[in-house]
Amino acid sequence: MHTDSIDLGAPLRPSDLHRAATPVPVVVDAAVRGRVERGREFLRTVLADEDRPVYGATTGFGALVGFAGRADEADQCDNTLAHLGAGQGPDLALEVSRAALLLRTWSLAQGVSGVSAHVVDGLAAMLATTFVPVIPRYGSVGASGDLIPLAYAVQALRGRGHAYVDGSRMPAAQALELAGLTPLTLDGRDALAFVNGTSLTTAATSLALDGVRASHRALQRLTCLLADLLGCDPGFLDPHLLNAYGHAGAVDVADGMRKTLAGIVPSGTRALQEPYSIRCSPQLLGAVEDALRYVDGVVEADLRSVSDNPLFFPDSGAVVHGGNFFGQPAAFAADVLAMVTGQLGNLAERQLDLLVDPARNGGLPPMLAAGPGQQHGMQGVQLATTAFVAEIRRAAVPASMQSLPTNLHNQDVVPFGTQAALRAYDMAALLRLLCGSLAVGLRQAVHVGARQPTSPGCAALLDALVESIPPIDPDRPLDADVRTAADLVAAML
Repeated sequence: MHTDSIDLGAPLRPSDLHRAATPVPVVVDAAVRGRVERGREFLRTVLADEDRPVYGATTGFGALVGFAGRADEADQCDNTLAHLGAGQGPDLALEVSRAALLLRTWSLAQGVSGVSAHVVDGLAAMLATTFVPVIPRYGSVGASGDLIPLAYAVQALRGRGHAYVDGSRMPAAQALELAGLTPLTLDGRDALAFVNGTSLTTAATSLALDGVRASHRALQRLTCLLADLLGCDPGFLDPHLLNAYGHAGAVDVADGMRKTLAGIVPSGTRALQEPYSIRCSPQLLGAVEDALRYVDGVVEADLRSVSDNPLFFPDSGAVVHGGNFFGQPAAFAADVLAMVTGQLGNLAERQLDLLVDPARNGGLPPMLAAGPGQQHGMQGVQLATTAFVAEIRRAAVPASMQSLPTNLHNQDVVPFGTQAALRAYDMAALLRLLCGSLAVGLRQAVHVGARQPTSPGCAALLDALVESIPPIDPDRPLDADVRTAADLVAAML
């Protein structure tokens, strides 16, 4: 087996979703193909029994389940997909679409969806290319699976709609040809199994989690650098204090921050108690760690979950109709990510505000300008961070309990997990920029008179920033510098 391949016989990992952003070999070995084929054979046996109805194979869909479907299997595929072509809005980020398709491939490869083996083979072949279906952002409620988004994905794989190849958008049929792929042929069960799952919701939640975790790690280090540049006493990280606090996340975060600040020499000029954005940082960042561990567990379970309806179990002879396509766990987890992102954004913005304020930054010039009035230093960046935080706060309203009945009250309660997940994904990108903005400010602070770090860990972080970010002297556009700093601090483990 190729060492860089993804094995459908093993559980997926979050890192696999990132790898799927670019061409990746996906292994469909004999064991995987065997279980998929057994599931398919069992489906055929069930369908031959006229007394055993199978949702979506012999019936209509959703609220129309009480009506017969089309008799021809190819027609039943079209019957499934055509009405779902109702999505709107901008195209999803390509990495989200590809991650969702990897998840769908894994779920179908577990052998309990009754799909044809060539469907799994076709998806694996697609993931080895740069092909990406065009999926509109809006249309899913995350209740009966991500029906509309996944319908666009499978239609593109059939040569309908649009897709990207090598980053270029074009008609799907042309994209398939350029990628060397054969259009998928599906029957009704194949089509329904493809769309009747929460793969998009899970993919976006997992990617958002990774983004927030990277910013969380970055803010721990940036907080330490801020404390060192200002000459703070590290007593706010004292293990006696945090052990008495008693929250595991805070204990662990403080331990890591103490290691980063090891060797710090306090200036002795700071007030007895620092502002909360420094003094309470281990408690805030620790609570985030506890929350992210909860989200870790949800994502881990979702990556091992078969989300589909109905499910077919050849060994027991059972066909079970139920609700494994109901994305409530990821919806709750994504809303937790949104709350966490909001408070991390508040912390980064307040720390930058402290750093540019001469009343609180130890006498550094206002806005960290090299020549105040003649230059403006961080003034534009701070304005932008205020806008980022406002956008994060606006988007942080929980989605997971804002149910609206739909589908003639067949879907009478829905989790809105897709909205929660995609919103968390967007918010993670804004948080990353907030971290980059703070990092640029810390680098500039040393240029305009802040002391050099006294702890080796902080000195190493500052050296990396100095190497990548020139001083702001004279003023210049800083948008690219913020992105560069954001990438740098996010990549530090």
